[in-house]
Amino acid sequence: MVKKFLFFLCLFIFCAAIVFAFGGRQRAEVVQVTGTVRLVGTALFSEIVITDEETDWYIAQDEIEKLYDFQHRTVTVEGEVTRTEITFANGLNAGIRNELKNIRIIEVHGHL
Repeated sequence: MVKKFLFFLCLFIFCAAIVFAFGGRQRAEVVQVTGTVRLVGTALFSEIVITDEETDWYIAQDEIEKLYDFQHRTVTVEGEVTRTEITFANGLNAGIRNELKNIRIIEVHGHL
């Protein structure tokens, strides 16, 4: 009886470890965004942003080269979004920062 109990206890712990290791991961949310590509910030701390009707979508630093040449143009991209809640130093809510990574350019609208 004790052997069966220990066997099932070990089996339960093993299954729980597998679920924790593989089942607990969240899939990244993939979004499609259409908007104008802009360069924001300062010369030392510049960022590429896609601005649609509602929000700014910041492009991850290692991805900015993909969109750098499309400034002031409207593009449609697809990418994984990371949402970060921003707070001021006094603790007040400053909004949400949407950052896109692993982007893929779907369409460049219009022409220069």
